[in-house]
Amino acid sequence: MNTFSDSLVTALRLILSGDPGLWAVVMRSLAVSATACLLACGLGLLMGAWLAAARFPGRGAVLTVLNTFLAVPSVVVGLVIYLLLSRSGPLGFLGWLFSFQAMVLAQTVLVLPLVTALTRQVVEDADRSHGEQLSSLGAGNTLRSLLLAWDERYALLTVLLTAFGRAVSEVGAVMIVGGNIEGFTRVMTTAIALETSKGDLPLALGLGVVLLLVVLLLNALVSLLRRWRERADGAASAAAPAMVSA
Repeated sequence: MNTFSDSLVTALRLILSGDPGLWAVVMRSLAVSATACLLACGLGLLMGAWLAAARFPGRGAVLTVLNTFLAVPSVVVGLVIYLLLSRSGPLGFLGWLFSFQAMVLAQTVLVLPLVTALTRQVVEDADRSHGEQLSSLGAGNTLRSLLLAWDERYALLTVLLTAFGRAVSEVGAVMIVGGNIEGFTRVMTTAIALETSKGDLPLALGLGVVLLLVVLLLNALVSLLRRWRERADGAASAAAPAMVSA
């Protein structure tokens, strides 16, 4: 069996040489996660913004259920999607089981509560700060939530990056509904699990290195966005007194 150092050297060679098998898995994984995030964010941003501004009976119960979904294990999500898409399930007629679409659906369901909850928190904080001003101008709940979400768009970009990082690092749900079929539904996390069990450590390490680099890049982007927003807010705060004095 290769030592760790030998496996790591071989893994780096696979990455730098553009190994087609490795990069096919990487691109498929990124495509699945990106598609799932687009779907989840499109719905989650609207739902989260509306929940932040809306007030209705049972809102507390809805938020409790939403926060509960944040802790649901990915394998449970995968099991539910599997049962829905199975031949005897209510969505079996779609024929999506063990396909790209099934993995996208599983990751969308997994990421949607995260996007909704984080968006609600961001918009609700903004609503406490200047939501009353919008209400005094005649903005209803829906319009106020959209305006507040737009005002906090840079903070919400962090939510999108966080959601993508959650999706791309997920293994349980896509393993169940995708089947980890080589050339069709094998993604980075499921390939790492399989290749490790087979003893192909160089390929598993190579995929692991790429996955870590993707997560590192996402964290760097989040950090840069936060610093840029802090500098922009600081510049705006400094410019406001100058305009008043002028």
